[in-house]
Amino acid sequence: MRLIADLHIHSRFSRATSEHMDLEHLSESATLKGIGLLGTGDFTHPGWFSELKQQLKPLDNGFYSLNSILFMPTAEVSCIYSKNGVKRIHLCLCAPSLEAASQINDLLAKKGNLASDGRPIFGATAPEITELVMSVDKDCFVYPAHAWTPWYSVFGSESGFDSMEDCFEDQTKHIHALETGLSSDPPMNWRVSKLDKYCLLSNSDSHSPQKIGREGNVFEFEEKEISYSNLIKAIKSKDKSHFKFTVEFFPEEGKYHWDGHRNCNIHIPPNESRKFNNICPVCRKPLTIGVLNRVDQLADRPDGFKPASAIPYIHAIPLAEIIASALDVGEATKAVREQYDKILAKFGTEFEVLTAAKADALREVASEKVAEGILRVREGKVRLDPGYDGVYGKISIFGEEKKDDAAMASGQKGLGDFV
Repeated sequence: MRLIADLHIHSRFSRATSEHMDLEHLSESATLKGIGLLGTGDFTHPGWFSELKQQLKPLDNGFYSLNSILFMPTAEVSCIYSKNGVKRIHLCLCAPSLEAASQINDLLAKKGNLASDGRPIFGATAPEITELVMSVDKDCFVYPAHAWTPWYSVFGSESGFDSMEDCFEDQTKHIHALETGLSSDPPMNWRVSKLDKYCLLSNSDSHSPQKIGREGNVFEFEEKEISYSNLIKAIKSKDKSHFKFTVEFFPEEGKYHWDGHRNCNIHIPPNESRKFNNICPVCRKPLTIGVLNRVDQLADRPDGFKPASAIPYIHAIPLAEIIASALDVGEATKAVREQYDKILAKFGTEFEVLTAAKADALREVASEKVAEGILRVREGKVRLDPGYDGVYGKISIFGEEKKDDAAMASGQKGLGDFV
């Protein structure tokens, strides 16, 4: 049985999130997209935790359910502290039960105000928070969130470290995975040999129901094997018989892929930044160094290297975004919704449409241009204008292409290569 999991999202109790980030809307969106397992996000927030306890039905496998969607207790916390400069590290927390999550909350409440935000901020260090969480239950799981984001991550150019060991110290023994984030993908991380022992997870970090599943993790289990413990075991061991592949943003679409300055409208690749000594040519202040540059700094392997233990991946773009591009209208328009609903009525879930629906079947229900857009994205035939300094990158699906254009995404394997 295939299980698509998005393990890092937020609730409406986090800053800058949709009012519809509640369990009912989340389960509805997950059903449409084909996601079977969602992290709850924000279990540290008292208001959200109360709703989780009231609305989720506990199962005997360590998960919870609502409207046929599985949930597992998760949260994100921010650690801001001084160690050779100011460090801002975001951590994803997973708990084997709401009871364990409650105990974690009791301990964290002594270190900060849990009600201030769905993603609370603590003055504690990353190893201190990791040790606290693991002291509650050995089956808890901690991993760095969006590991390369400049401002708030373990390897961030503005506030991070150069290695897991530098960050987590004696608690590194509890770290078995990292979240690649929207601005990096697995091949970028494969260039850093010291990351080989960590499982690369991909999640949406979503702030609205429409964005869940924009990145995700695809598992395969017998139905009777589906459980919290088996999921964590598959992640820790990078077991390819169960962990089949991840679904990725084109990393250029992320907000921090290239270096740049938003206010100066400057965005450049690492080789250009080095020519300017990482100084903005407009305002003469330091550039915000993006993910690709930071990977280059830590990499000890060339582009294209693939470790033997690597979990496969595919790139994808949300269906509504493809339809909007094909129709040349906004994503929230009636025309996009009508096409979206018509396509899903035929194929069942967005994930099925994006990864597996046959070309002829797509053309029977979707307009020719929408069908062509879906197929182009599968094949990586898109043009990319990389994001920088908090500005999302832009993807052109239907613009003119040149096979030798450096901005053209490389071809990618289809779903059939991983099943």
